[in-house]
Amino acid sequence: MPLVTTDTRRGVATLTLDSPANRNALSTALIEELLAALAAAEADDAVRAVVLSHTGPVFCSGADLKETAAAFGSGKPPVSRLGDVLAAIREARKPVVARVGGPARAGGLGLIAAADIAVCTTAATFAFSEVRIGVIPAVISTTVLPRLAPRAAAELYLTGATFDGARAEQIGLVTAAVEAERLDEAVEGYVRDLVRGAPGALAGVKELLHGRESGTFRDEVAAMTELSVRFFGSAEGIEGIMAFRDKRDPNWVPDGVA
Repeated sequence: MPLVTTDTRRGVATLTLDSPANRNALSTALIEELLAALAAAEADDAVRAVVLSHTGPVFCSGADLKETAAAFGSGKPPVSRLGDVLAAIREARKPVVARVGGPARAGGLGLIAAADIAVCTTAATFAFSEVRIGVIPAVISTTVLPRLAPRAAAELYLTGATFDGARAEQIGLVTAAVEAERLDEAVEGYVRDLVRGAPGALAGVKELLHGRESGTFRDEVAAMTELSVRFFGSAEGIEGIMAFRDKRDPNWVPDGVA
């Protein structure tokens, strides 16, 4: 069964994360399918805009921690390929709209921030939960930090606290937060406007918005990927992921903390 499905109509390719059993976690298999789907949409001249959606109640729960735990000492964790997905979304010449109808955590927030436009429900919840499993949001910072207000980034990165759709809009993570019944209508409104733009002009605007950087985006992604992999393999990272798997508090949580 595919983990990412594609439906193309009226100039719009909707790429749907379809792994609800594990809350659309970013496994290596899902990442590879998403990269392939993004590449196909980019190569299809009939596609003018891309919508990134999901099945199930969760948009994306972040890295697949079961696969990550299994990769200790014997392979590359899924996070080692996450940067390629962020780069593919950001560098796409076609606008990408994230349709977020449910919670997102950690790496899932990187996907949302990489999209040009993101619409969520007001009830959707978000968290940069990395510190609570002993790692840091390094790779996703390449897309997230340019979006977020600095004070909000410090608060939410350091605490790992959960916040709602209204806060996500306030701090710049998403373009708009709407009631659940209006989500598809809002996404359709943006898509309708996007497909009215000239393809070359849309691509040019994306380049204009990203500006010129010292070094390349992929250089930054490579550096942040190396940093993430190091943290995922650290003692704290291993402990945090094992604690998550075992449904217990990691060993750095003080006794008595709920």
